[in-house]
Amino acid sequence: MTDKPAEKPTRRDLMKPVQLLGLAFGAALFAGFTTLMSMGFFQTRPADEIQRALVVGLVAAGVTFIIVLVTVALLLLVVDPAKVTTTVDRPLLLPKDAPDAAAPEAAGTTEAPRSDDGPDKPRA
Repeated sequence: MTDKPAEKPTRRDLMKPVQLLGLAFGAALFAGFTTLMSMGFFQTRPADEIQRALVVGLVAAGVTFIIVLVTVALLLLVVDPAKVTTTVDRPLLLPKDAPDAAAPEAAGTTEAPRSDDGPDKPRA
C-alpha cells in the first residue's frame, strides 16, 4: 500500500454533476406529480381539463428543475475548495478578534448586571 498525501478536493469533486441533476430531477418529479394530483389529472375529467393539467404539471416540473439546479449550483460556488477539509473550532459568526464566549474571563466582564438596575440608573 502506498501512502498518498491527501489531495485537495477540486471544484468538480464538490459539485458532483450527477448528484446535482438527480436532486433537481427528483424535485421536479415531486412538483409535477403534486401539480397533476391537485389539478385532478388522475380523475375522470373532460379531455381539455386533462390536457391543461398535463401542461401545467410539465411547466411546474420544468420551472422547479431549473430553480433547484441553479440554486444548488450557486450555493456550491460559495464553498472554497481549500476550506472543505479544515476543522472549525470557533463560532463562525463572531469576528476573528472577538474572545470566545465559552471563556467569560476572556471577555473582561467579571460582574453580572443586577436585576434591580433600571434602564435609567447608571452603573458604578
